[in-house]
Order: sequence, then structure tokens, then C-alpha cells
Amino acid sequence: MANRAVDLGIPKNVQANAKRGLDLRTEHGFGGTKVGEATARLLAAGGTVTARKVRHISRYFPRHAGDNLDQDGKNGQPPSRGYIAWLLWGGDAGRTWSERIVKALDAQDRA
Repeated sequence: MANRAVDLGIPKNVQANAKRGLDLRTEHGFGGTKVGEATARLLAAGGTVTARKVRHISRYFPRHAGDNLDQDGKNGQPPSRGYIAWLLWGGDAGRTWSERIVKALDAQDRA
């Protein structure tokens, strides 16, 4: 059985989360780092990423899973820096997507 290439296309929901993070960062003047901002610009633009980049993205989430993610700004309060940063990396959809892709890449490497 031939190995199928892993699809490195950025899903629409990941693009939307990154765009939202960029918008919130602009609106509030905080949240995330320059690396997070650059990642968000890449994700929001759509297209594909490299295997190396998706591995980098997936490593962000476990380190920041507790960064005030419940402070989303939907109750009239500003969102937390952590919530904006989380969105810059694709939000929950980015975590699910990047972890799934890394798992597929690892399986492909073992084959």
C-alpha cells in the first residue's frame, strides 16, 4: 500500500480563529508575541504550512492550555492576553488540527 501524503492545508476554522486573534490584538493592543502574531498571519492567509511549522504550532498548545482562556471578552470585559494568544495560534481548532496532523506525520515517518 502506497503512503498518502499528509494534507497540510490550513482549515477554515483555524484561519478564522487566527484572524479573530489578530483583530483582538489590534483592538486591545495586547496579546501574544511577535512569533504568535507571525504565526497568526500565516494561518489567517490560508494555504498550506510545512511539516516543521505544524509541529511548531502543535507544541504551543500544551504549554499554554491554562492561560486565562475563559476570559474571552464576551461578557463586556476585555479578553485576556492568554485568550488572544491562543487564538493567534488557531484556537481550539488549531490545537485539534495540529495534533491530528502531527500524529499523521509521525505515522508516515514510521511507515
